[in-house]
Formats: sequence, C-alpha cells, structure tokens
Amino acid sequence: MADGVTSVLVRTVFGAVLGMFYFGFNTGVVNAPEASIKDFTNNSYLQHYGSSLDQTEVDTLFTVITSAFIVGGMVGAMVGGTVADKVGRKRGLLLSQAMGALGGIIMAVSRPLMAWEVLLVGRLVVGLCAGLNTVLVPTYVSEIAPVNLRGGLGVFNQLAVTIGIFLGQVLGLGQVLGNEAGWPWLLAVTTIPCVMQIILLIFSPMSPRYLAITLNDTTEAREALMVLRNGDVAMVETELEEMRQEKEAEKEPDMTILELLASKKLRVSLVICIVLHLSQQFCGISAIFYYAVTFFKSAGIAEDQAKLANLGVGAIMVTMTFITIPLMDRLGRRALQLTSLVGTLVMSILIIIAQNEDIGAFLIATTLIFVVFFALGNGSIPWLITGEMFTQGSRSAASSVVVFINWSANLTVGLVFPLVLIPLLDTFTFLPFAILLAFFSAFVYLFLPETKGVTVGETSQLLQDKGWRNRRSYS
Repeated sequence: MADGVTSVLVRTVFGAVLGMFYFGFNTGVVNAPEASIKDFTNNSYLQHYGSSLDQTEVDTLFTVITSAFIVGGMVGAMVGGTVADKVGRKRGLLLSQAMGALGGIIMAVSRPLMAWEVLLVGRLVVGLCAGLNTVLVPTYVSEIAPVNLRGGLGVFNQLAVTIGIFLGQVLGLGQVLGNEAGWPWLLAVTTIPCVMQIILLIFSPMSPRYLAITLNDTTEAREALMVLRNGDVAMVETELEEMRQEKEAEKEPDMTILELLASKKLRVSLVICIVLHLSQQFCGISAIFYYAVTFFKSAGIAEDQAKLANLGVGAIMVTMTFITIPLMDRLGRRALQLTSLVGTLVMSILIIIAQNEDIGAFLIATTLIFVVFFALGNGSIPWLITGEMFTQGSRSAASSVVVFINWSANLTVGLVFPLVLIPLLDTFTFLPFAILLAFFSAFVYLFLPETKGVTVGETSQLLQDKGWRNRRSYS
C-alpha cells in the first residue's frame, strides 16, 4: 500500500496501543465510583477487624488504593527498559498484558471476597502493567513505523490513552457501572484490552530494529520488515541499510540506566526528553483529569453540569488527537509542541481570570480550549520523541528514565493539587502551571530540534555534535 501503510502495520499498531488504552482507562477509573468503593472499604474493614473507620481514615485508605496504581506504574517504568532489551518489545508486551489481565481479575474479585487489601494489590498489579506499557508501547510503535509515518503513528499512543480515559468516564457514570453494584464490573473491563492485545500481538512481527541491531539478526529483521511493508523490497532494503548505519555509528552495546545517566554525549537528548515529559504533567492537565468535577463545582457550577463538562474534556481529547495525526508529519513536532504549550499558557491565565471573576461558563470554555491546545502536541509528542532522539543501544534505558519522570510528576500533581494548591492558592490554583508553561515554552523554542522526516541516527548525532549551541539553526 502507498506510503508504507499496510494491513499488517495497522493491525500491529492497533494491537500495541491497546497497552496505552489500558493505561488511560485505569488512570481515573476509580474516581467515578469513589463513594461506593469507600463504603466497600469501610464495610470490609469492619468485617475483618470488628471496628469502623472514621471519615478521615476512609479517605486516606481510598487515596492509598488510588495511588497504588501510580506506585506500580513507577516501578513498571523503571524496569520497562530492561524488559524491552532482555525479552524484546513484543514479548515484553505479551508478558505485561498477561499480568494486566490478572490485575483486573484481582480487582474484580475484591468485592465478592470483601477484602479491600485485594483491591489494593489489584491496583498495584494493574499499575505495574501500565508502567511497563508506557515504556514498551511507544518503543515498539516507533521501531515498526516507516520514517515518513513515525510521527502520525506515534500519535496513536496518545489517542489510545484519551479513548481509555473517555471510556472510563462514560462507563463510570452512576447510571452505567459507577455504582455500588457495578463498580467491580467496571474494574473488570480492564481485562478486555489485555486479551485483545495478546491475540493480536501473537500474530504480529517482532521489532525489526530490535532484531537487526540488538540481536544482530538481519535475516529475521528482513522477514519482519517484509511482513510489515507488504513485500516492498526497495523500502525494506532502505530501512535495513539505515539500521546498519545506525549500528555502525553507535558501536556500543545496550546501555543501563546508570550508564545513560553518566553519558555526557547523550545528556542533551535526555534533558530535552525529560523536560517534555515534565511539560506534559506540569501543564495542569492532570489536575483537570483528576479533579475536573470538583474544580467546576468550586466555581459554582451545578454537579450535573460539572459532570457533563468533565465528559466534554474526554471527548475533546479524543477528537483533537484524531486531528493531530495528519498534522504531526506535515507541520512537525517542534511547531505543534510550541503551539500547544503557548496555547495552554494563555488558557491557564484565562482560567485564573475566570476563577477570580466567578464566571462559570467562561471557566468551562477556557478549560475545554486548554484541553484542545494540550491535545494538539503536548499530549502525544513526549511519548514519541524519545524514540526519535535515541538510537537502539540507549533507547530502552532512556524510555525508562523519562517515563519514570512522567509517572513521578503525575503522582506529584495528584497529591499536591488537592492538598496544597487548592487550599493555599484558592482561585489562583493554575498560577504555578502558568509559570511552568512559560518556562517550557521558552525551552522548546530554544532547544527542541525538528525530528520530522529525519532518521534516528541523524538526530542523535546532531544533538551530540551541537550540544546546547544554537539549537534553532537546524529546527
């Protein structure tokens, strides 16, 4: 098919990004049935220990259960690079999804067993799977994609996340599964993408780059490419030559995380990727995802309207990510990321104004436009940029580091926003995000190179040669 799009490539990418759907779905799925889960934990505690919990203890226990997902994700992110190198990208995903399905089953049976401890363990296992997925999926997708489609296919990572979040919001409505009887079934839904991904990936090829560069098996790599490129010999040989050149230029074995952190020649690339992942979490989007309903209600908006506005956030994320797919390989990463950051900066300032002027409709509008700008670039580019800046030997370690930073920043916002920013800053809760967005915008303008249509080896070498000097001269 034209431009390298083949049925096998489409099927493989779809199968892979189900792992990011899993991550998105589980990110906030317990928020909607919060009251029902709190009642369950209190009844479970009473049944096991003979005494009830007070409201503070119930809230604390729910926070621990919720945060277990992020803790598991951080662990998964740290070991994800090792898994990717030791067993491969595809096999790593198969193992991860088997574990993810087990986590979903554990969560679902916590109610019949009347054990909040089982729910806690299930959330931890699910988080571990999601953390592995956030390393393995972007790496695998970037390595099976043709250069001319790498950006567009990379956006499917974020598309899957946003669809997962949105479906979790819809199924979590009280009229659907977000109620006392339905919440175990809501958590059990997470096993479905795991089973689907296992079935699809069994029939998908391994990463050609992993085969050719890491395992030094060009025969298997050629066969995998022939399947992915629908037998286009010219395209296959071109990509194999690019891999050979990358391997020659690299001339180093797979790097550990400690070796990566100690490497001076890769420091610029690593810092750029870390800053982009920080910009994704510290722009304020996590606060909107986690606390949108509470955020809107604090501005005087009725609860029913606040819940509808929250669904609007998820729907806009999905729609805008679809729009971003063709733009990624037309306009490039740098232009979209810069537009995304500056747009969210302006909206953050308008959100502060709306909060202080107590204009509910304006607050909803500015928040939804904020989401539009976020999805334009900052939602997807951090997930794909690491695969475009690091060659094979350092890619897995770099992915582990930057995704661990992403999870850590996610946890920080999840804890700091409700416990510190809301009580301390009141109607100025988005001021810290606005300040950080100004820094991120300046950083991207000065230092982010354009990676559209450039091979990984060329980008990596360019960053090593130039360091921090005159970055915009080749953007």
